[in-house]
Order: sequence, then C-alpha cells, then structure tokens
Amino acid sequence: MLNLLGDQSYLNSYQLDIYDTSFDKLMQKRIYKVLLICSSYDAFLLEEDGRIDEQIFNEYVSLNLRYPPVFIQARNAREVLKILQEEHIDLIISMLNVGEIDTFKLAKMLKVRHPSIPIVVLTPFSREVSLRLQNEDLSAIDYVFCWLGNADLLVAIIKLIEDRMNADHDILEIGVQSIILVEDSIRYYSSFLPNIYKIIFRQARQFMTEALNEHHRMLRMRGRPKILLATTYDEAIELYNRYKSNVLGVISDISYKVNNRRDHLTKAGLQLCRQIKSEDPNIPFLLQSSDISNKVYADELGVGFLHKYSKSFSYELKKYILDNFGFGDFVFRDPDTNAEIARASDLSQLQKLIQNIPDRSLVYHSSRNDISKWLNARAIFSIAQLFKPMRLKDFKSIDDARKFIYYAISAYRLSKGRSIIAKFDRDTFDEYKFFSRIGDGSIGGKARGLAFVNQIIRKYNLFSKFDDTIITIPRTVVLSTDIFDEFMESNDLYSIALQEVDDEVILDAFLEAKLPDRVKIDLKKVISVFQRPLAVRSSSKLEDSHYQPFAGIYSTYMVPHSDDPEFMLVLLAKAIKSVYASVFYKASKAYMNATQNVIDEEKMGVIIQEICGNQYGNMYLPTLSGVARSINFYPIGSEKTEDGIANIGFGLGKLIVDGGVSLRFSPKYPKKILQLSSVEMALRQTQKNFYALNVDPNSFEPKVDDSMNLFNLDIKEAESIPDFKLIASTYDMHSGILRDGYFDEGLKLVTFASILKHNTFPLAKIITELLEIGQREMNNHIEIEFAANLAPTDGMPKLFNFLQIRPIVDSDQSELVEWEHIDINKSILYSKSALGHGKVEGVYDFVYVKPDTFNPAHTKLIAQELDEVNKRFIDMARNYVLVGPGRWGSSDPWLGVPIKWSQISEARVIVEAGLENFRVDPSQGTHFFQNLTSFRVAYLTVNPYLKDGIYDIDFLNSLPAFYESEHLRWVRFDKPLTIQVDAKSNQGIILKPEWLK
Repeated sequence: MLNLLGDQSYLNSYQLDIYDTSFDKLMQKRIYKVLLICSSYDAFLLEEDGRIDEQIFNEYVSLNLRYPPVFIQARNAREVLKILQEEHIDLIISMLNVGEIDTFKLAKMLKVRHPSIPIVVLTPFSREVSLRLQNEDLSAIDYVFCWLGNADLLVAIIKLIEDRMNADHDILEIGVQSIILVEDSIRYYSSFLPNIYKIIFRQARQFMTEALNEHHRMLRMRGRPKILLATTYDEAIELYNRYKSNVLGVISDISYKVNNRRDHLTKAGLQLCRQIKSEDPNIPFLLQSSDISNKVYADELGVGFLHKYSKSFSYELKKYILDNFGFGDFVFRDPDTNAEIARASDLSQLQKLIQNIPDRSLVYHSSRNDISKWLNARAIFSIAQLFKPMRLKDFKSIDDARKFIYYAISAYRLSKGRSIIAKFDRDTFDEYKFFSRIGDGSIGGKARGLAFVNQIIRKYNLFSKFDDTIITIPRTVVLSTDIFDEFMESNDLYSIALQEVDDEVILDAFLEAKLPDRVKIDLKKVISVFQRPLAVRSSSKLEDSHYQPFAGIYSTYMVPHSDDPEFMLVLLAKAIKSVYASVFYKASKAYMNATQNVIDEEKMGVIIQEICGNQYGNMYLPTLSGVARSINFYPIGSEKTEDGIANIGFGLGKLIVDGGVSLRFSPKYPKKILQLSSVEMALRQTQKNFYALNVDPNSFEPKVDDSMNLFNLDIKEAESIPDFKLIASTYDMHSGILRDGYFDEGLKLVTFASILKHNTFPLAKIITELLEIGQREMNNHIEIEFAANLAPTDGMPKLFNFLQIRPIVDSDQSELVEWEHIDINKSILYSKSALGHGKVEGVYDFVYVKPDTFNPAHTKLIAQELDEVNKRFIDMARNYVLVGPGRWGSSDPWLGVPIKWSQISEARVIVEAGLENFRVDPSQGTHFFQNLTSFRVAYLTVNPYLKDGIYDIDFLNSLPAFYESEHLRWVRFDKPLTIQVDAKSNQGIILKPEWLK
C-alpha cells in the first residue's frame, strides 16, 4: 500500500489527474430495430438459410457483442409506410430488386419523410448492377453493399452506422480511436469490412481483460476503435481533419474520386498518404490496390501495401493491423536489429517491463508514439493521451521519463482499482486491486457499504484532495455468501448450529470444519499480496440495512501477520470460520428472534482487510480511530444538531465501539471541546486506556470473545510509541497548566491538540466533507467509521482509512410527536432546550426536588438523599425522570446540586428547572456529558418563570407520593410515561396521562 501511495504522491507533483474512461457513456446511439425491405423470394431465401434474426443473434454471440437488433420485414411500399408509422425504426435496409418497387424512388420518398433514418441498399454483384448504379441517383442512399447472403456483412453494416452515429461524441469528447477506410469499390469494402470488424472485436476481447469484473468487461467493448468509411478523397480528408487526434491508422485504395472525378493518373490514395504523413509521420498507412505495380509507390512512401488479388489478402490485412495499429502484444524491439527484447500482453506486464528495458529501446518506441498507440488500441485513453505529446526532451533524463511512464501507469491502475468491485482472479490479483470479491453470491450489507464508500471516494475525487494525505478504503477482499452456504452444507454444520448449545461448542465445531479447497487457494494469493495484519469482519445480508440495525452483532477478528504463508493461511482460515460461527451464538440468535428474523435464512459474507497502522515492538495500532455522525443529539454552545459529531481515540477503534472514554467534538468547531474546557475536566474526562493488536502470530487462537489477542493498556504505556507524541498534550503539575504538545516532564493527556487546534492533519475538514457527502448520497443521516496513520514510513503521505458508512437507524422516528398536533399546555413538562433524541420508554417514576422547600444551602443534603433513592432504583432495576433547580453536578453547591453521576445513574431523563428565586444559567449537562451521550440520557432545561417551557408542579403535587421527604418527592404512575425528545427541533416533552393512547 505504501508504495502505491508514493506513486500517487509522485504523480501529484506533476498535477496530473489520471482516470479511467466512463465506458457507460459510450455508444449511446444504437440500432435496435431494422426495417428489411425485400421481395417474397428474398424473404423465402432468408428463411431457408435460417431466420435473419437468428443469424444476427448467433453472429453477435460469436463476437461477444450485446444488443442484437430486431428485423422487421416489409414486401411493398404500403407495408413499409405502415411499419414506419407504427414502429420506431433505426435503420432501413433494402434489397436492390423488390418487385414492383423502384428502390431508389422509394428511398427518396422515405428520406424526405424520415431524413434521420439511414438507408442501405444490398445488391448482388454483377457487371450489369455496377453499370446501373453508376447511372442511378444515390443521393438518398447512405451506403450500397454487395450482398451474398452472409450475416457477418449485416453485423458490419450495423456497426459501421453505429460508429458513424456515435463518432463525434465518442471520438472527440472521450478519446475513442478510429480507423479510416477509403475504398470506392462496393465489392471490396463489402468483403473486407466484416473482416476488419472481426479483427477489432477479437482485439476488444483481449483488452476486456483489463477490466476487473464481467460488467466492466462488457462496457469496455464500447471503447473499441471505430471504423469510418470514405469513398472519395474529399470524404477521407474531411474525416482525417475532423478526427486526426484519434486516428489509429488509415487503410486506403489508390484510385478513387477527387473532387467528384476519377483520374487514374492522379492516384488519390498516394495524395492522401502524402498529406496525412506530412502532418503525422508516425501514423500507420496501408495502401491496397488491384494493380501490384503500385507497390513501388508504397515502398517509396515507406508505408504498407496489399495486393487485392492476393490469395492471402485476409491474412496479410490482419497481420498488418495487428502489427501496426497497436493491436496484439506490445513488443519492445532493438532499434538497430529489430530483434524482440521483451513482450507485454497487458498493462501490468508493460508497467513491469518499463523499469528494465534498455534506454535505446525506450527512446525508439517513445519517439514513434508506440506506447500511446498501443494503449489507445486497448481503450486506455487517459494515459495514452498523456503519453502522446510526451517527448524525451521534456524530461531531465531517460530515467526520469521511465519513472514518469511507470508511475502514470501505476496511478491509472490505482484509480481503476479504487472504483470497482473486481471479480477475484488469482492469476491477476495484485496490490492494485482495492476491492475484490471471491464467489458469486451477495457480498452482504457491510461490504456493500464499503463498496459505496469506495465509489464516493472516486466520484468526489477525495483520494488525494487534501495535501500530503490519502483518503482510501483499506485493501479489501470479500468472500460472498455462496461460500458460506457451501461451507455450512459441505460440513453439515446446521445440525449443530441451530441447537441451543454453548457458544464454545459451536465455535469448536466450526473450527474443525474445512473451507472449500478453491477458496483456500484464492486465500493463498490474498496472503501473498496483503502484507499487514488483517481484520476479518462479518458482512451478513442483514447488516447495515436501512431498517434492520444489525451492526455489531457478529464477530470481528484481527489476525497478526506471519511471514510463513502456510501458517498465515491457517490463521486466516480460523478467523473466517470463527466469523461464520458467530452467526449462531446465543446473543445472535436472541437478536434475530427479537427482530423477527429467521436464523437459518441469515447469510454471511466475510470481509478481509488490511489494518491501518504501524508496528511498535509487539504492538500494532493506528494513530487514531473514530466514529462520526451527521446528526448531533447533544449540541452545546454554538453547535447545531445538523453539524454532526465525532468521537476519536488513540489506538484501535474497539475503545470507541465499546463506549470507552474518547474525545468528542463537533467537526465544525474542532477547537471548542467540552472535555478540554478546563484543566480539571481534561484530567478527569480524557482517554485513560488504548487498544493495540498483539503482533505475535501465536497469540491468535480464536475464542468466542473476539478481542482475545488485543492489548488493553493504560495510556501511560503509549508514551514510548512515536505516534503518541503527535496527539498528546502535557500537564505541568507544578504550574497547573496544560500545554499543547508532548514534553518530557509532566503528565501526558490525549487531546489531539496538534490536529484539532493546530491543523497538522486536516481531520475536521475530512470528517465534515465525508459527512456532508455521505448524507447527501444516502439521503439519510449517517454514521461513518475511520482510522488514520499519521506517521507512515519512508516519507509517504498520511493515510486516512474510510472504513464504513451506514444509515443511522432511527427506530423511534415514526413515533415522534407531531408538535403542531399537541397541546403543550397539557404536558407535565415541555422544553425548548432539549438534548438527546427519540422516545424514552418504560419509565413510570418521576422524582423532583420540591420547589417550595428548596434551599441552596441544603444542596449537599439533597445529593446524599438522591444517592439513596438512586440505589433503590438500582435494586428495582427501574429508571426515572429527575427534575431539580440549577446545575446538576455543579461543584459549587450554590449553583445547583453537587451530584456525581453514580448518584443519579438510573435517571433516563434529567431536567434543570429554574425557580422564581433561583435562576442559574443552564449547564446543558456539561458536568457529566460523557455519561449522557454514552447512555443516551435526555437532558432538558425549563424556566417557566421566564416563559421558557412548561413545568406543571401543581399537577405533580396533586398526585399521591410514592416517597416524600423534606427535599424530594417521588411520584409513580400506573402506566409508563410518554417521553419524547426531538433533536432536530431541540424540543422535549413529557405528556400527562390523559394524553396517553
């Protein structure tokens, strides 16, 4: 991976944008319906030889083409007009003799009515026909062809017209190549046009191998060279002048019309050759003639020659095209002897050979634009167009040019590999394939999310958008769900998997089972390319679904790297089988039942990824890991709900997934972090531990607990890790000052100050952009996972790994209060300043500090009493609403109740209620904000005496007390309270019982 990042960094210095062609935008105009005008006799012959539709279909299949057209036959003018009125016809083909119809008169009439429909005439070849055509007005006819009943000619006609229809867009805007064919003999172009197309289609099948999956192989066929037919010098020179930047070569007769006059002495083909060669000396030019004496002119001009009467004409034509138009293998030659030095059959081989071929060979091929020509013929237009104007004098040395070519090819392959789910092929799999699939089934929800991330990175050019930073997914291979099915069935695992047995029993059975042999062979290839520790993750069909929140249900195993490929294969196979086993653990089965899914219908894909990070001693870890959301349910200060929120930590992301203490910040306000707002809070609320992978391969022995080979270390252990110095701040105990940066003396705290305050890495900007793009693309609020390596080796750019994207499942959203339909005056409590989101269920109890007896001098006593009440809730396993004046958790007892989180831990809703004689600025829960967000506790603020919200204390006092003291009153309801918080409007409400439905 690091070498590839270096390749991209090198290309960035040239400010080059290497991309793959959007092949789906090519060949947008097609022939779908053909009107065939023929006599009853011709129709009979066609049926006798086999249905024309069937012949065309078979011809398309043999050439690996798609979209064969439908043929509709008409026998007279009346049928023709009727069909044209009822059907959308793309092409009209008419036999020369169709009974009482005069073909040319009919063509004129049709051209007037339908000027955009091409008209082609098919005729048998004879002297009489030739004389007749010379005397006919052919202005309404697009082409005349010699018809011998061969279906391949019909394919050539269709493709010739499609090429003409798409030429301007595909050639001028995309860079598709063209071959200009100049021939006025109907007999000859009818004969060799099908041959040329067959040569091109076979070449296209070769460059299809550059594609990474079946869909893209078919799309790449659209990038084949187009054939442009001219019958006169004027047409030929017009085609060349229009498309000269994208002409692979010219095939030309020697004698044809110039200025609508035929003059054998003029030899128009020679004139055309001289004109084109004067502009582009390197363009391949093949002259052909029925007069072999014309070969001398070809020799004088240094171009190819074919004798039309040669018995080996077809073979010689094919050989010239393959050798000179960039088709076939690229052959590096010695310029002095013309001997072959090396041969490349694909882009990967060409890239490898570029590093070692002799200077004189590189100079020779570069001066002739051979590399550019070969790339163009293979529809690799972006780097072909990059190389074409390149001259060796533009570089400091030949080695510099060699390096440029190598890195440009590397960047192209990297770009192509980033945007596609490649079909895994063990023969071609290498470090340029970023996302590959083994198998033909579904890749599962999590892998689909990862593939979507890959697409987003490509679509918005995020890969190298930020200086000295690469944004990418980890290199990934996915085992699709059909491999899971085969594994389960071939090992008869359902018999134990569906039983109610201990998880360890299931895991042991799965570890004893065998993966399919072909999968293990593929995994050997994966191991040879992946040279880092691997994360083996679940990707079931239900995970990361919009409506089924399965994320985190199944296991993820981290496999240390072993230099022994056989032992590494054993470790990887164990990890895969362990992920499969986790589908049938008790917790998974219980969750499936709770979500009304059937366990034996669940299908598991497996994601294999390189882990972002560096090795330090026996530990492997990234500089940081994190999770970000596009919606913030607990905005404070100037933050807004829609600004989003992020949590980051040092080391592996298990810290955040498990709800450990991490750094929480708004990407829009990265310098305003509540946890760092005071030294006291920073000491108390910053990261205390971190996770790292044990790199000893022998430490990997799968357990039900998938973290069995992870270190959970005190943050002090991180001080010896170089990465830690990039994210730490230092607390000076003598001065009581927290200093940004790492200093030898003092306590080290995880603040990420160098990143968030001093912008040494554009983390906040990256997260903000990814959240905005992801939310827009998914049309839903999202959550993303990421990791970053800020200390790469060998001067490589910093790495941001975009690990996952998923929609935020808001299961309560459909039940949220529609505020315009609610009479808030009939609520117990209503707040216009609420933190949190969703419906709080199962709460029957309401505990509040009695306003009429409240005395700020007694707040410590109130705290002690609440501690006792909270313990009763712990014993009863119940939750409650807590309301009181001032700031909950304030260290100053005169500003509120100096409570600790452990003393109110069972409260699901906490309310700060201002009193008429006790008004304090609200705290928004800042004193235990980490707990609020971790446990999704709603935090409301009301000041009814300032007309800010509602708090109906009279209603509560009218109800019987479950418990009451001098300071507290506890009310229990018969039914659960309806409590809802809407983060989008920052409103929260607790409804009175009569509103319950």
